[in-house]
Amino acid sequence: MADTMTKLALAWLAEGRAVALATVVETWGSAPRGVGSQMVVDGGGAMMGSVSGGCVEGAVLLEAVEILQTGQPRLLTYGVSDDDAFAAGLACGGTIRVLVQPADRAVLTSLSQAQGPVALITNLADFTTTLAGPDDPQVAARLIADQSGIDGDRFIAVHNPALRLVVVGAVHIAQALIPMARLCGYDTVLIDPRQSFAAAARFPGLVIVEDWPDEALAALKPDARTAVVTLTHDAKLDDPALAFALRSQAFYVGCLGSRRTHAKRLERLTAQGFTSDDLQRLYAPVGLNIGAKSPAEIALSVLAQITAVLRQV
Repeated sequence: MADTMTKLALAWLAEGRAVALATVVETWGSAPRGVGSQMVVDGGGAMMGSVSGGCVEGAVLLEAVEILQTGQPRLLTYGVSDDDAFAAGLACGGTIRVLVQPADRAVLTSLSQAQGPVALITNLADFTTTLAGPDDPQVAARLIADQSGIDGDRFIAVHNPALRLVVVGAVHIAQALIPMARLCGYDTVLIDPRQSFAAAARFPGLVIVEDWPDEALAALKPDARTAVVTLTHDAKLDDPALAFALRSQAFYVGCLGSRRTHAKRLERLTAQGFTSDDLQRLYAPVGLNIGAKSPAEIALSVLAQITAVLRQV
């Protein structure tokens, strides 16, 4: 399991480039990027990612290039006061601390090969690093909360498996929802056994699972980092998927349909033995009420609701 910045750093190292990683380790006030945000820099000044949404990238870039020459990691602070923040580019007055260090191929390779959640722990006193998994009580809570941060003199960087979105129904809304979800960092899976809907031309570059929805979900094994959305508007397809998803650890289960359609759906699921508490997990009609009309607007409302549930807003 490897995130985007880890993969990129390893790819650049494989090309023979000198590579540094800049990581936000602490923030105060209105800092625009969260703890754990990263930027990759090479010796020639090329960069990808961000640590401040554009505010201090230039300053961090210069530090990173120098660090690649000296080989000595640094812990940088930007924006101690409003005046300093403005000078550094943090016009909102936020403050961030950024750890910049040469990329370690062995550490990044171990990180990329880890199976499941893992934390990269950096001792901020001597910049040594270790990896720890969910069995380590000192990092388990952070892995569950998906929250990187400083504990004492250690920075714990959480590297969880990617979020997943499983969409049942290769319909027009899915054509908009899947690209949006990918931009937000979700690995996406589309399920539809109907060949006329699940045509490659309608979803270029996407692997479509053509098994029956409950069989497909059984193979995918939805976990606590998985959202499931059914869009077929066909009970023969949606109901098996919803029944499986409700018995899984999926953090979000949503289904398309009117309130009348959903009332009948609840009756069918109740007849299958689901309790009122079970059915409270269903988000239907799916999506936030933003007055959405077009398929793209409905997709936007769905992704917004998934995000709100994920972030517990």
